[in-house]
Amino acid sequence: MGTTSCFGPELRRLRQEAGLTLTRFSVALNYDKGHLSKVERGERSASPDLARRCDALLGANGELQRLVVRPETNPDTEEAAPATPNLWLVGRRAVLAAGTGSLIDLGLRLGGQASSAVDPLLPSFRAQFNQLRNLGQSTAPKVLLPLLETQTRTVAGLAADTPSATRAPALLLASRFAEFTGWIAQEAGDSSSALGWTGEATELARAGGDPYLGSYALVRRALVTLYNGDAAGTVALARRAQSDELPPRIRGLAAQREAQGHALVGDERDCLRSLDRARVLLDSDDARSGAEPVIGTTHVSDPAEMTTGWCLHDLGRPKAAADILDRECRRLPPHALRTRARYGFRRSLAHAASGEVEHACTIAGELLGVMPTVPSATVNRDVRRLARELSRFRSSRAVRDLQPALARVLAPARD
Repeated sequence: MGTTSCFGPELRRLRQEAGLTLTRFSVALNYDKGHLSKVERGERSASPDLARRCDALLGANGELQRLVVRPETNPDTEEAAPATPNLWLVGRRAVLAAGTGSLIDLGLRLGGQASSAVDPLLPSFRAQFNQLRNLGQSTAPKVLLPLLETQTRTVAGLAADTPSATRAPALLLASRFAEFTGWIAQEAGDSSSALGWTGEATELARAGGDPYLGSYALVRRALVTLYNGDAAGTVALARRAQSDELPPRIRGLAAQREAQGHALVGDERDCLRSLDRARVLLDSDDARSGAEPVIGTTHVSDPAEMTTGWCLHDLGRPKAAADILDRECRRLPPHALRTRARYGFRRSLAHAASGEVEHACTIAGELLGVMPTVPSATVNRDVRRLARELSRFRSSRAVRDLQPALARVLAPARD
């Protein structure tokens, strides 16, 4: 008997052991009683979302979810091959061929004086990096990606033209450009390119004398596996970025990612332990006084708390998730459209799963209006989940009114 066919009988056994009638069980889950009855009899398949909620309500610690979710491969020993050339070896001719602005051209045309031009130019490139990160909050990834690729090659090319003694700062800045380029590639739906640019960021940082960014690249790779639904790979990669020698911020971000991996399989105990560890690390003075540019998000006031809300939904505790996400989303800056969409749809999803359908539709309706401005392959994952969740409430007028806007956002993702 396959694992999926075991789900129904096991669910019935656990429900009866808990002393719950099917009626009380359906009310507690906010699920149709007839649907649950068919699931228990094996006439309907259980979705991963339903399994998560059953796990949480019955205290099964992920056992039910493991009966409906097929284990993914563990990439712990796999290293992603870069999808792009070694950028820090790019010469002046290649950089110029890539197309640059007048400020960049000025620095490169200095020829023999290029090494003396690097230091004055770096503050401009750092400011540009911050501007591009802000632009990423309100610009489509496919529009921003070519500019990021060009600027990464430009800064790396500048470094290649300088003596080794003065090369490190440019290489380190180029590594941050490459890391951010990888994130935008993932937002554009290209996981392979995202991993390639992340690998380039590691090489650039290592060449610049930074032994730490390579570990943060593991956290970035873990984000790719997380959105691919690979919980084991997410946990394994995140754990590799938590050695005591690493800066607290990187370890804290890695602990958050590990928590999200545990949440995917309903492992509440290890998830909450990882979140506690992340909270301590990210609240430390060392983490708050790290070097610029800041690694990770700059728009979330309390990353560990926001991630807690994220994880509680995956753990089948939508009401608790909604309470946290309501509070934390109110603290997001108005201009951070991409971040607001990312956590806002998770917030809407939590409210829908809690039975607060009209409120969920109100939240989603406001966010769907900005999605054409900041389309996101990763955010669309939660939009699809929200559409499935709301499909259980077709009789709701709020749901019917929202469906055309949901369909418009999701239509490109199906192409």
